[in-house]
Amino acid sequence: MLRVAVIGSGVAGLTAALGVTTRGGVEVTVVSKARLDRSTTHAAQGGVAVVSSPDDTVAAHVADTIAAGAGLCDDEAVRVLCAGGPEAVALLIDRGVEFDREGGSLARGLEAAHSHERILHAGGDATGAAIARALIDRLDEAPITVRENTAAVDVEVTAGRVTGVRLLDGESLPADAVVLATGGAGQLFGCTTNPSIATADGVAMALRAGALVADLEFMQFHPTALAMPGHRLVSEAVRGEGAVLLDADGRRFMTEVHPDAELAPRDVVARGIAEQMARQAGAPVRLDATRLGERFLARRFPTIDATVRAHGLDWSREPIPVTPAAHYVMGGVRTDLWGRTSVPGLFAVGEVACTGLHGANRLASNSLLEGAVFGHRVAEAILDPGVAGLPQEPDRRRWAEPLELDASPGPEAFGRTDLQHLMWESAGLVRDADGLAEAADVLAHWAPPAVTDAKSAEDANLWLVARAVVASAAARRESRGGHHRRDVPRTDPAYARHSTLRMVA
Repeated sequence: MLRVAVIGSGVAGLTAALGVTTRGGVEVTVVSKARLDRSTTHAAQGGVAVVSSPDDTVAAHVADTIAAGAGLCDDEAVRVLCAGGPEAVALLIDRGVEFDREGGSLARGLEAAHSHERILHAGGDATGAAIARALIDRLDEAPITVRENTAAVDVEVTAGRVTGVRLLDGESLPADAVVLATGGAGQLFGCTTNPSIATADGVAMALRAGALVADLEFMQFHPTALAMPGHRLVSEAVRGEGAVLLDADGRRFMTEVHPDAELAPRDVVARGIAEQMARQAGAPVRLDATRLGERFLARRFPTIDATVRAHGLDWSREPIPVTPAAHYVMGGVRTDLWGRTSVPGLFAVGEVACTGLHGANRLASNSLLEGAVFGHRVAEAILDPGVAGLPQEPDRRRWAEPLELDASPGPEAFGRTDLQHLMWESAGLVRDADGLAEAADVLAHWAPPAVTDAKSAEDANLWLVARAVVASAAARRESRGGHHRRDVPRTDPAYARHSTLRMVA
């Protein structure tokens, strides 16, 4: 009996879990620290980027992804994603995902940095929720044990190979293969579009297990979160439909920042907004969608429409306040193109993983597709290691030698809010050497809490990954994609390689 433990319940984890049940003799357990429907996938609004029309091509999708990645995409990973997209979407449809249609054909939208209308959506702006519901429904038909509201604390490794997962209550869950599909790390920052569960758990568990991590300096800050408590996401698709950004005087300013204005790559738009906010004493900019009309906004963006109106705003009549917010980490646990990490038996997939696919800046709506494409590949590699061949050796021209992170604890306790404030100020949208050095000193002085409950486990993970993010950002002395340093604002060809990092005892 092959025992597989999947940690996480988003599109990546559930695709992998369902995939390994296609063969007999496999025992699968899905561990979710919250309810199954609380994943980051469930909150995703934008859609799925995939070639689905005669005027679009895989080559064009590849080119757009590489262009957004600011010279750091792994080209083969990009080809795997884009070429595998149509089949992955067909499988989602087969599993019950009802994408929106127009005239009997799949409806397609445009988002920033895409050369074609290729964004599929479901329920308007509830694409992630539609995907999550369909995959959760399929679990009842498969031989899968589900452990909801159960926190995984660590990956267990014996003689250099994975043997299981330790749960918060001390239980050991034996496993021949462990799949980390825990999502992102947005809760490193006080202003984030991510749900409260996005606390970098998988990256921290991988570090403690001895696995390599990569590209953690590249955090994508979404340009448009509602500048209200909760910082709810206002999808890029709203700008794709024609909404524009205005300053405090009602003037459109992104036309002076980039030729593509509001549809420039996310890092460009986010910094453009931040710079404009600085010019107006920190006041948020405004997103003007009034030209789209009340009926269209309610039909195309029902989730955002309800959120905006719950805050007492009518975006069909007046522009709404928006601000950048931490949204997606391009880096994560270093894997090959089959999800294999540097620790035998340990896999990672989705936002927690780093294949090099996204480079320094993820192209909009490639994340849900990544979970679907690479989740399937992880399942294949677990069931038939021969299909994946030998683990890939990193290209030494593209992958740097690992930094070593000494994560020894300091003497002082800390609060999560303090950590989030430190990271926002010193390792946020704009960084510099002095701020990163100060953050490293403060984090080294703090001690992770004793793990007694779910929150203390999350805080320990945030502390460890914050240290890794700061170390990676300090080592990259250039600006590229989601990593921008005011002290070295130019992109340096000498840094056209992925960073890697491991924790030392």
